[in-house]
Amino acid sequence: MNISLGVLRKPIRTVLRWQLSATATLALAAGIVAGTDGALSAALGGAVSVIAGGVAAVVASRGGARSAGEVLIGALLAEGIKIGLIVLLLWLVLAAYAKVVVPAFIGSFVMTALIFAMAFFVRDYD
Repeated sequence: MNISLGVLRKPIRTVLRWQLSATATLALAAGIVAGTDGALSAALGGAVSVIAGGVAAVVASRGGARSAGEVLIGALLAEGIKIGLIVLLLWLVLAAYAKVVVPAFIGSFVMTALIFAMAFFVRDYD
């Protein structure tokens, strides 16, 4: 299975780039304030949102929907996978990383999740 970001439409690619930029910026800021653990925590928080959003976008783009009902089912499936991944990845980081800086981790996650919602506002044409 060869999946690349090229199959994703411009709004999703744009928002994923915004998320990565925000994650890097927040990791840098958290690193300055809270050191290495703060930077890593912020990077992991952003990664949770980027990974979940990217996987959901790939799932949604793979559908060969031929009706409005199939489009809705595909969108709901993608959203369900995204939420499941978010819960799993948040739990995994909080359970496995003893020195997580929770405000940096959750703050970065929330910021990048809000950025993902902006895909609706990105134009699909060049």
